[in-house]
Amino acid sequence: MIRYEHPKVMGIVNVTPDSFYRENRYLSQDDFIAACTQMVEDGADIIDIGACSTRPGSLLVSEDREWELLRPIVKIIPRHFPALTFSIDTFRAGIVERVYDITGNFTINDISAGEDDDRMLPLAAKLGLPYIAMHKRGTPQTMQSHTDYENIVQDICKYFTDFISKAKSAGIKDIIIDPGFGFAKTVEQNYTLLKSLRSFKFENGEGGYYPLLAGLSRKGMIWKPLSITPDEALPATTALNLQALLNGADILRVHDVKEAKQIVTIYHQLISGEASI
Repeated sequence: MIRYEHPKVMGIVNVTPDSFYRENRYLSQDDFIAACTQMVEDGADIIDIGACSTRPGSLLVSEDREWELLRPIVKIIPRHFPALTFSIDTFRAGIVERVYDITGNFTINDISAGEDDDRMLPLAAKLGLPYIAMHKRGTPQTMQSHTDYENIVQDICKYFTDFISKAKSAGIKDIIIDPGFGFAKTVEQNYTLLKSLRSFKFENGEGGYYPLLAGLSRKGMIWKPLSITPDEALPATTALNLQALLNGADILRVHDVKEAKQIVTIYHQLISGEASI
């Protein structure tokens, strides 16, 4: 069972040309190596690698295209980063199988919590891989038309209660919860989730809680109210990342690792008076 004594920083490495944040598109092997090396030097605890954009409005690429983009990158990992802790951002079991055959253990980061591929949960259990489950509704093209909740916090809590039961029945032991900021939520709903983040700290049955991931980095909930672009959203992202930690987040999924690590240090200063972690 995963336990985090201190918050972790997950650095985002997108290897697709359709990522919403253009500065985070690493489209060659050299770009990936440079980006990954820098994030590790900046203190990333885990690197999240994705080859299929799922931003609102995006068109999903085929599994073959996703693997075409991901395969050369994945083959680099055992050679250049043998000790790397990483996750693969995919909702396809076939991608998980192919990556596992090359690298062995990693974390699955599934935006659909197993809903988009019924092979995913049994496969995660079979391989013994940690599993990040995110809440969303619909597809990237339709999700922003699915924001009608009776009570968004209660509805998402029910979603994860059901998911945890299903995942445990499948045999998954290491579960991480992601409420899915920006996925089938309005700007206002995203802030409601952030204020209520501790509602998604679910007991794991062993005296602790399943880790909670907050993926706020440079998202529309930040740049839309400010009438800026994602490129200009780092200061406000940093502010919200601190609030996420104060509200119970265990993992920050970010484009900017150095700044996120600084915020983790400030967080510890706030709660304990100690700057070191």
